[in-house]
Amino acid sequence: VQLVESGGGLVQPGGSLRLSCAASGSISSINAMGWYRQAPGNQRELVADITSRGSTNYVDSVKGRFTISRDNAKNTVYLQMNSLKPEDTAVYYCHARILPRGSFSLNDYWGRGTLVTVSS
Repeated sequence: VQLVESGGGLVQPGGSLRLSCAASGSISSINAMGWYRQAPGNQRELVADITSRGSTNYVDSVKGRFTISRDNAKNTVYLQMNSLKPEDTAVYYCHARILPRGSFSLNDYWGRGTLVTVSS
């Protein structure tokens, strides 16, 4: 099982980016999916997550600006980021709690991360 992120890059303050993360491999089912971020010198923090039924949760600092969604048919989670601020600059990591095929327990999987830089 692997998670592959895409969509990071450099954007000016006030701009938008859309991150995508696709899960692939021997997957039976996917529980929660989400996005974390880690800025230099900071701990990794949860940005947003979404259950298999579509319930969402956001860190206060991104509420009203970021939107998480998922396409269960494609095993993909998205993060639409609007009104970006310099303090949003970080490496963004995709996370998923997955039941691998043939397993009886959920495992946590992480992507390698994609860099988002908000700067003029």
